[in-house]
Amino acid sequence: MTRSRVPKPETVRLDTPLRLDVAAAIAFPDGSMSASGLRREAGRGRLVIERIAGKDYTTLAAIERMRALCRVPQKAPGSGYVPTNEMPTVRSAGERYGSSEMDCARSARAALQKIARAPSARSGNTFQTNNAPTEPVAVIPLKS
Repeated sequence: MTRSRVPKPETVRLDTPLRLDVAAAIAFPDGSMSASGLRREAGRGRLVIERIAGKDYTTLAAIERMRALCRVPQKAPGSGYVPTNEMPTVRSAGERYGSSEMDCARSARAALQKIARAPSARSGNTFQTNNAPTEPVAVIPLKS
């Protein structure tokens, strides 16, 4: 792409139709996007292009909409410190501090493990035996 084909920025409006290579040079001045990259985004339905006389055009406004569609949403932190804008609250006198809170969690876990390890009562037999006496079945021959 030659720089002579790129118009001066003050002559380009958001709705000015631009060839894809020129639009890529203006919208991405670091050269990281090419006309073929813009065509791929158009194929994915994220960029509106116009085909006039076999040539592809787009606008800077269409590129801005494409960029909005391509933004990667921020992930919520999985763990760690998350600052809040709230005022810190005062703890009540009955609440525990620091390691004593962890002791409660440890003792609760230990109690559950003790219950899980304890021998349980033997469960009853669930197999039902058929103790009913069997009666002989009479077979009657069919007449043909």
